Amino acid sequence: MNFPFYIARRYLVSKKSHNIINIISAISLVGVAIGAMALIIVLSVFNGFDRLVVSLFSSFNPSIQVTASHGKTFNLSALPVDRIRQIPGILHLTEVIEEDALMKYKDNQSIVTIKGVSGDYMKMSGIDSMMSEGNFILQDGEKDYAVLGYGLASTLNANLKDYLNPIAVYVPRRYASFSGGFDNAFNTEVIFPSGYFQIQYEYDIKYAILPLRFVKKLLAYENERTALEIGVAKDADLKPVQAQLEKMLGKNFIVKNRFQQQEILYKIMISEKNYIFMILTLILVIATFNVIGTLSMLILDKKKDIAVLQSMGASQSLIRRIFLMEGVLISLIGALLGLALGAVICWLQIRFGLVRLGGAGSSFVVSAYPVHMQVADFIVVFVTVMSIGLLATSYPVYNIRKIHFAKIKLD
Repeated sequence: MNFPFYIARRYLVSKKSHNIINIISAISLVGVAIGAMALIIVLSVFNGFDRLVVSLFSSFNPSIQVTASHGKTFNLSALPVDRIRQIPGILHLTEVIEEDALMKYKDNQSIVTIKGVSGDYMKMSGIDSMMSEGNFILQDGEKDYAVLGYGLASTLNANLKDYLNPIAVYVPRRYASFSGGFDNAFNTEVIFPSGYFQIQYEYDIKYAILPLRFVKKLLAYENERTALEIGVAKDADLKPVQAQLEKMLGKNFIVKNRFQQQEILYKIMISEKNYIFMILTLILVIATFNVIGTLSMLILDKKKDIAVLQSMGASQSLIRRIFLMEGVLISLIGALLGLALGAVICWLQIRFGLVRLGGAGSSFVVSAYPVHMQVADFIVVFVTVMSIGLLATSYPVYNIRKIHFAKIKLD
């Protein structure tokens, strides 16, 4: 057995001559464990929210979105649609027209963004799984229907069972003159709602999804489109698909993946996770100051043992390694204990949802804090705790030579 490890282990578990050292040792170990536990729990909660946000936005944002690099619309004939469909990994193509409009239901009205989509949209987006009321139906034969965001439906006070009062949709006419009155300045169509989706407040209060043919008629469009949304297979590698599209379409089009479509949001989420990690790491650094105090007092307590070891031929390097191993053991046990407790608490949250989001009747998408554990986080936390523990241990250990060896020789 390694001699420094053997002595360090005995020092760790044996009773010291001063009981306060045992207490401080226990506090040091618990402090390291709590710090590691807090780090893994917080990182896992952030991972859970990341996955939740991605899953919510994936119901609305496509895997890849193609838009014009100049202007608001592009001519569909300018896109090699048949060649795009042949790219490996691409499953669905949806033609999209987005425009701001005014919606009016009875005496209520709201400025909205209407999104006209072609037939593959529901298969591509999976938005039908986000319906809070009604069904995701855009067309039934010759009849057109609207699917409204839940917040927008509340603003309009829309009623799915009202078959007498449709929702009126107004958009400005091209080259319209307001001198001829309201009717001459706006194109108007009416439509009934079929359901309400609930994804995220900014979308719920803003968007209404409509059939492409309805929006084309409303806007008097022919081949104009504002975007082409592309659905990619789950097992496909998104990067080569995006790169191939960018090469095929050239500089006249912008090709964005799902993260680039919500770039600011994802950057904020990553920044928040990093800042919280740094704050908790700073707290862990403060907690490891106890390790410095523990080792300093242990070295004082074992002054006679150091003298005996020296008389038996132990070098100063060997003695330093003994106490260095003592600090490493405290950090190691604390780290493993903290990671184990953190994993158990995360599992309990995943399994039973112990910590809830909001109270009864809350409108959150999930009822409890989402948690997702990742092996990489456990590795990062373990390395962080051990690195901080090793640095904290080094200070009192390498000061033995200045303080204690000199005194021992004088004695």
